[in-house]
Amino acid sequence: MLVFAVSEEKNKWLREKMEVLGILEADLLEKFVRSSGKGGQKVNKTSTCVYLKHIPTGLEVKCMKDRSQSVNRFLARRELIERLEVLSGRTSDSNIKREKIRKQKTKRIKRAKKKHGINHEAIF
Repeated sequence: MLVFAVSEEKNKWLREKMEVLGILEADLLEKFVRSSGKGGQKVNKTSTCVYLKHIPTGLEVKCMKDRSQSVNRFLARRELIERLEVLSGRTSDSNIKREKIRKQKTKRIKRAKKKHGINHEAIF
């Protein structure tokens, strides 16, 4: 398994997630492309943008968030894992956090409406 320029914990997490989802390195098509955006001449000379395609599903990910190619490789795999979890119907960590925040916001809105006696439906 590959080791990327991130902490050992993150590398371990990536390996475990890929095993759980059944993603093999052999199933990934990886290309390196020149990035765009900030970085000046350095960006124009090096290929730090990572294009990743999961061949069995046809999912494609392009990552150019960081100047480091190794970090972008990690981030592209993480994004691919999140997308595959959504497709498979599994609840990912980000989906759980998003749902929790959504519930909190709806509770706050209900409390505010009750406190102030506001009925937005009547306005429209």
